Amino acid sequence: MSSTQRRASMRIPPFFRRLFKFTSMDFETKQTKSTYHRPDPAFTYLLALFLLLTGLAWGLAYTSGASGPIRVALVFVLGHFLGTSLAVSTLMYFLVGRVLGKRRQGLFGPGPPGPGEEGLEFGYCFDVSIRAYLPIWVFLYILQFLLMPLIAQDYSFASNFFGNTLYLVALAYYFVITFLGYNALPFLSRTEVLLAPIPVLVIIWLISLFTFDCATNLAPVLWCGVGLRKPV
Repeated sequence: MSSTQRRASMRIPPFFRRLFKFTSMDFETKQTKSTYHRPDPAFTYLLALFLLLTGLAWGLAYTSGASGPIRVALVFVLGHFLGTSLAVSTLMYFLVGRVLGKRRQGLFGPGPPGPGEEGLEFGYCFDVSIRAYLPIWVFLYILQFLLMPLIAQDYSFASNFFGNTLYLVALAYYFVITFLGYNALPFLSRTEVLLAPIPVLVIIWLISLFTFDCATNLAPVLWCGVGLRKPV
């Protein structure tokens, strides 16, 4: 087998390359059938599966009983991932469409077309919210879980710094990907305002280094009605 063939066989499938490509997140948008929304649920299904497995891991570490891990996993998928994405996409559908461009009524497709009119679709907003959740999962559900024994302990500046920085990076990436998603639509303007929360996050992060431990107080498992304790 030639070196070229070996490299080709070792290539990551395009879907998985896009899955972890934070800077584009598959927003090289092409308008098809008068809509920017592409009904491809594969990304949603795969990320939901990852969150399900992550929830089982958190549940096994921080709950007792057979039902604990299952409950945490379901809350991670249905509440944290889908619930938050649905709420954010609904908010963005009305605010972004109304403030940054023309808003056309339509859920998962465009509404009645006007002369030369393009508009924001709810399905596209949901796509953006789903993809923006990926860095949240990577930094706050995976890396934080692995680092919990180090960052969720008696207060020290080092543990607080690394723990709180995970939250800063995750949320900053969330807004960057959200910006990239809406910036890809040619009929929206001033989309850079979607990056405005990032300087605010930096200020909050600086203050929190001396006042608040995010890893101990905001760990995902705490939002499942489960108290944080040492892993079993």
